[in-house]
Amino acid sequence: MARILLSILLTASMLTSAIAASTGDHNAALTPTNSIAAKTESSFTPGTTFSDLVAGYITAFDHDTRTLRIRSGSGREISVLLGNNVYAERVRNLGEDYKSAGTNWNESLVPGRYIYVYGITYPTNDSAGNRLEAKHIVLPATTNGQYVFEGKNWWKNQISQLADFYLRSQFGDGEIDYRRYRTNLSLEGRKLGDGLQEAATISRLVYGFATAYMLTGNDDYWKAANKGTQYLRNNFRMESNGEVYWLHALDLSPNGKAEQIVGSQFSDDHGAIPLYEQIYDLAGLTQTYRISGDPAILDDINRSLAFFDSKFRDKSEAGGYFSHIDPDSLSPHSASLADNKSKKNWNSIGDHAPAYLINLWLATGNKRYAEMLEDTFDTIASRFPADDSPFVNERFFADWQVDRNYKWQQDQAVVGHNLKIAWNLTRMNNLMPKPQYSDLARTLADVMPQVGADLQRGGWYDVVERSVRDGTNTHHLAFHDRKAWWQQEQAILAYLIMAGTTDNETYLRHARESLSFYNAWFLDHEDGGVYFNVLANGLPYLNGMERQKGSHAMSGYHAFELAYLSNVYGKLLIRKEPLDLYFRPVDGAFSDNLLRVQPDILPKGEVKISEVWLDGEPYQNFDANALTVSLPPKHGDIRVKVRLAAR
Repeated sequence: MARILLSILLTASMLTSAIAASTGDHNAALTPTNSIAAKTESSFTPGTTFSDLVAGYITAFDHDTRTLRIRSGSGREISVLLGNNVYAERVRNLGEDYKSAGTNWNESLVPGRYIYVYGITYPTNDSAGNRLEAKHIVLPATTNGQYVFEGKNWWKNQISQLADFYLRSQFGDGEIDYRRYRTNLSLEGRKLGDGLQEAATISRLVYGFATAYMLTGNDDYWKAANKGTQYLRNNFRMESNGEVYWLHALDLSPNGKAEQIVGSQFSDDHGAIPLYEQIYDLAGLTQTYRISGDPAILDDINRSLAFFDSKFRDKSEAGGYFSHIDPDSLSPHSASLADNKSKKNWNSIGDHAPAYLINLWLATGNKRYAEMLEDTFDTIASRFPADDSPFVNERFFADWQVDRNYKWQQDQAVVGHNLKIAWNLTRMNNLMPKPQYSDLARTLADVMPQVGADLQRGGWYDVVERSVRDGTNTHHLAFHDRKAWWQQEQAILAYLIMAGTTDNETYLRHARESLSFYNAWFLDHEDGGVYFNVLANGLPYLNGMERQKGSHAMSGYHAFELAYLSNVYGKLLIRKEPLDLYFRPVDGAFSDNLLRVQPDILPKGEVKISEVWLDGEPYQNFDANALTVSLPPKHGDIRVKVRLAAR
């Protein structure tokens, strides 16, 4: 509670300054001068105190002087004095009680241990300058270097806690009924006052429940995924000449009537059908299909891909996918699209792979889906890199000329999109190795810490300017220095899979540091779930939509995906531990009667099946190397548990 209250106070303070500035009360906003530029010799008024966070590796501790030295991510050594009332805790998982780290500092503050120190900086009267006095210490690793999130059941437990939070929030203690679902949830998981059901947010939550089932075998999660998939197909599916697309939303009135909303209500896309929403409409369906093999679900997915191809695909030599179409004409060139007319962007090209297409290939092995993956990644590798910035280009005109005047984005980069490209290029390179994939992935992974990470506090920033300006040798933060949960995920998964495929110790260090920040600061131990944003110092940012646990931008996708794939990469690629997965094939599942159980696109030959159980009994009809299980004919609805092992 103290952390939340402090965050609210900080937010209120920032809002007061912002309001004062916007209303012309410059004396209130900028005291004692109304010009920030007029006071460039110091970032702080002399003699003032301020609080902040430091992350890094302990290099030394002097018990007599109570002085701790930390090497931060920038390589700078920082001296910290342990205050009289300092306390220390260990990072804990969702659902766990507070874990004190005690006050035996000689035992806990050992060289090499990664640590967070939150404290107050005081001015001094000598040449040493400011002094940081520690008030709160957070330890993500044990004294022998064992990170808590590398424990056997960390991610299985975390994904269960996430699933339970959303089950309670959406359905209470009663039957799972998606008529009760609402897109907007409060911080506590309470439904906010409207009847809005967005298709893409339902699909993201269905993805979460399906993924939680794969990792745990919990029947409640499977029931939620299966019911959600049917609800989407029965209520949001639209047909056009044999093709399928999906409503943006239903607005359920108190009398039970449902108003169909075709065009997006989100500001960037208002009134249009954006491809990224249609892409995420398939995320939950595809993950459910991966478990069940239900041919009716696959039919809807394939007819959706036909719609993508006929309505969004650029059939000219330029290629790629347009980002928006008009809901009436179904054309990407309609004047009604305004700023989105005849445009392409990162989401319309790059979101296919992580949201549904990789999982669709994993479930089927279909060459057609592999070719679509290849096409999108070839486009990213050839069109997105920039000559004038370490960040990729993200928005384009129809002919691939770069658009640097789009609405809010202008000439600014989303850090997480660059990390997402590195992650997914590495996955694709495992399937179809190409130098342009691995080279771009490494280039982005090597440069992003210097231009997109917070090297003092840990974590990853949101949006930054693509070019250095003002002689600062720094990419300025575009809007704020907050850190979003989904961008931490992209960094974690990028560096985990790259560490696992290259044995690069620097990538593993970046992965562990990113995992530490996420697990230390994003888990909401009071209400459940994860925070949308935290401030630069790790305190939760609880204002507006970013206060919510459910919204147009947040549902059960990124946090569940992070838990699942952190478990997959960590166990199978990094630590070489076994991994259990669960499936529920229906009667008539999978046209070739093969259940494909590869957990992600991993390097060929790295993983094998060691054991299989069918309805709780050992089952031998599987190909360990091909990662397939031959299902018995006319098997009905069955349960399959598979144990994977690293070679």
